[in-house]
Amino acid sequence: MLRQVFKPIRDEVSQVWTRDIFRDVFVNQVSQLTRPEDYINHSLYFEAKTFLHGLLTVEDKLSMAHSLETRVPFLDNDLVDFAMRLPVSVKLRNLGEVVRLNENEPGGKTAKYFKKTNDGKLLLRQVMARYIPSDIAEADKQGFSAPDASWFKGESIDYVRREILNRQAWLYEYLDYDTVSNLVMEHLEGRQNRRLLVWSLLNVEWWLKKFLK
Repeated sequence: MLRQVFKPIRDEVSQVWTRDIFRDVFVNQVSQLTRPEDYINHSLYFEAKTFLHGLLTVEDKLSMAHSLETRVPFLDNDLVDFAMRLPVSVKLRNLGEVVRLNENEPGGKTAKYFKKTNDGKLLLRQVMARYIPSDIAEADKQGFSAPDASWFKGESIDYVRREILNRQAWLYEYLDYDTVSNLVMEHLEGRQNRRLLVWSLLNVEWWLKKFLK
């Protein structure tokens, strides 16, 4: 749908394969993956070399925006090097029960794969249990995402309606209004959690206003 928007650069990127973008990440890594430990180590390495960069950028910008000088002690160079050398058996509990996630499996992945959320950080949990209550040391992992699902249905609902449920929005030069509005209303009425879709639509609308207006 947005092909026309990106037509000026389409010829430059049309032959790019996503795997090529990340090829250098694994250039010095063993390519043969035979054990569950290999997949886990490669996954952790990949996250550290890609996704972590984005998290640190967000942390840096948010802290500077509020005049805060922050630190990330778990990313001390020596500590990271130590953690990278540790065997998976001291990082992840119940290694034998690990199930390889099938990203192409439709629906229900969260319930099937992520019910147990306190298996990770095993060594850290064991060390911290010496100093803090066990219910904290063994607590489930908690995400650090913004509560945008409730934001888009709460105090920001009028803003969402004004920006992306407006037939005059720039979005609808490229997208079908009825399709988008039905999906967004499912979120606003609490029938589906489509926070990522709403967030994406808002960003596309802002981008179109800024660069194509």
